[in-house]
This record gives sequence, C-alpha cells and structure tokens, in this order.
Amino acid sequence: METIGQDLRISLLPLFLLALPLLEIAGFVIVGRQVGALATVGLVLASSVAGMLLLRHQGFGVMARVRAEMDAGRDPSRQLAHGAMIVLAAILLIIPGFITDIFAILLLLPMVRDLAWRMLKGRIVLATDFSTGGFRTRPRDKTIDLDDSDYSRGDDYTRGPDPNSPWRRLKDE
Repeated sequence: METIGQDLRISLLPLFLLALPLLEIAGFVIVGRQVGALATVGLVLASSVAGMLLLRHQGFGVMARVRAEMDAGRDPSRQLAHGAMIVLAAILLIIPGFITDIFAILLLLPMVRDLAWRMLKGRIVLATDFSTGGFRTRPRDKTIDLDDSDYSRGDDYTRGPDPNSPWRRLKDE
C-alpha cells in the first residue's frame, strides 16, 4: 500500500510542474487586475530581491548553526534540513510568481519546517556518528627536518649538482 501512494506522488510531480507556470500566469492576471500591472511587477521584483537577500544571509547562518551543533557533539541533521528548507524558500522567492512565493512564505515559518522535518526524518539515513565532537581528523604528516646542506638559499648555492641525482639532465650519450 505504501508503494501505491509513493507511485501516485511521483506521477503527480510532472503534472504539477507542467501546471505551475499556468497557475503562475493566472496569479499574475488576478493580482494585476486587483492592484495594477506596475504594482504587480513591483511585487515580483521585490520578492526576487528578498529571496536573494535571504539566500545570502541564511547561507552563512546555516553553516554557523551546523558547526555549533557538531562542535557540541550533537546531530546537525535538523539544522541542515531547516537550512535546506530556508534555501529552498529563498529560491522559490527568486522565481517570479505568487504561488511559489506562497510556498516560500510557508517554508519560512518554523512550525511548517518542523512539520516537514518530522515527515522527512524517518527517510534520512545518517552516514556518520556526531557523538565524538565534530569531524575526526587524520593524524598530521610527519615533519621533515632539513640541515643547511640539504637545501640552498638563492646565491648560497656553492655545491655543484649531484652527479648521482635522478633529476639531472642526461647529456647525449
């Protein structure tokens, strides 16, 4: 029974994507009739600018919140999901149209994001363990200590080239 509902949702997605531009055009006509063409264009431009500002501002904020969760040793998946939904809301605001703006405004509400997170949480698989307090790092490479004879500094080069060096140029032999 689960697969039938999932198949239905998948088959409705292309239909929705085809109907969305038509619905947006209808929205433009309805809003334009109520407030005028110039005000409609102004609203569309204002929502696009708001989306760009939101995208710029929230991108850095999401990364800071994810980093704080990881530093505290907690699972950052909720913060990542909320951040992804805010980025999606910003992109929907940038797309011209009032229906996408309504979906964007809904995604900006924390209770809607929490509801969406509760619905999506069971479908997400964690591939790591965040209980160790952040990323695990590899051990650093060993330091190589060189003597004065192991390197040269510009004009100090008094030694000639090593004839046994594999890097020397071979003359015509």
